[in-house]
Amino acid sequence: MDISSKTFSAKQFVLPPTLPMIVLDGCYLFPGCHLPLFIFEERYRSMLHHALHTDRMFCVGAPNGEDDVQPVTTAGLIRASVKNADGTSQVMLYGVTRVRITGWDQMLPFRIARVEPLVTKTAPEETLRALKSKALLLLPQPTDESCENMQLLRQELEEMEDAETVCDIIAFHFVRRKAALRALLAECCPQRRFERLITELEKAQD
Repeated sequence: MDISSKTFSAKQFVLPPTLPMIVLDGCYLFPGCHLPLFIFEERYRSMLHHALHTDRMFCVGAPNGEDDVQPVTTAGLIRASVKNADGTSQVMLYGVTRVRITGWDQMLPFRIARVEPLVTKTAPEETLRALKSKALLLLPQPTDESCENMQLLRQELEEMEDAETVCDIIAFHFVRRKAALRALLAECCPQRRFERLITELEKAQD
């Protein structure tokens, strides 16, 4: 679980007006998280080439019906890309900020979405800190194999000052239900987002 993203901030990036997209069922990238991807389809090789030669950014779209995708996703920055001898690529994508899809500039051979930042509502810092502490207490107990990694994860999350990022990292690593992930990604109020996350963690304990 690489959460060394605390050296990054959405304020460091200028969001382009359009983002190329890869569509993957059940795959949700959250801000502050790293997503490893194996790019093998020809259309997505073209998408990766486009991204690397423009803003080094693309997004992951989750299907919403036969021909549509979820309207909220995360702008991802290509942290690393290694091309294999067979033309496939290993990519590490870092989630920068939530975005809303407003339309399409291109559908084939790969999608290019018109995007705008998802406006996040404010919430009292004291409230978010309390919710952060509650969420950390609900993390699953480590197994023998994961004990060291879990302790390191807890420590890094506890030290993070940005409670919203902590919420997103926990959701990314510990929530498995697609419907819950969609709701957490689309929620623009950080307090309600934390409350949804805590409900999911409590369900997992039950």
